[in-house]
Parts: sequence; structure tokens; C-alpha cells
Amino acid sequence: MSFLGFILLGLIAGVIARLIVPGRQGGGWLITLVLGVVGALLGGWLGGLIFHVGYDGFFSLTSWILAIVGAIIVLLIYGAVTGRRSVRR
Repeated sequence: MSFLGFILLGLIAGVIARLIVPGRQGGGWLITLVLGVVGALLGGWLGGLIFHVGYDGFFSLTSWILAIVGAIIVLLIYGAVTGRRSVRR
């Protein structure tokens, strides 16, 4: 998969993960891109480690599922870290 294809896969996986995860997430498109790409990397790594599958290409259903699941995991971790911080005024 080319670098641009991987970035596009990560962006779309990040958007889909934001639609799946309930609640309000902070951040804009740049955060979505970063979380999606990191999630795609995490999903590919976990898929190879646990299920012995990897990225087969941009149009492979396996690649999309791994990227979306990885993006959901990263989004949940991001939400837990940045969580609801109270601001005192």
C-alpha cells in the first residue's frame, strides 16, 4: 500500500471510529487523521500478532476492519487520557 493510500485509509478509519464510538470527542480533522493512522498501525500490528493477518491492500476488507478496530482502540485511549478535565475559574 502506498503512503498516500495508508494516510487515506487512516483518515477514513478515524472518521468511522468517531461515528462508532458514542459521546463527544474533542479534536478536529488533524486529530482524526493522526488517531486513524495510529489506529491503522495498531490494528495491523495486533492483527498480525493475534490473528496472523495483515494488510492485503487498500481495497481489502481485512485491512479496513483492522484499521477501524485499531482506530476505535486508539480513540478510546485518547478519550480516557484527555477525558473530562474540569477547569477551575
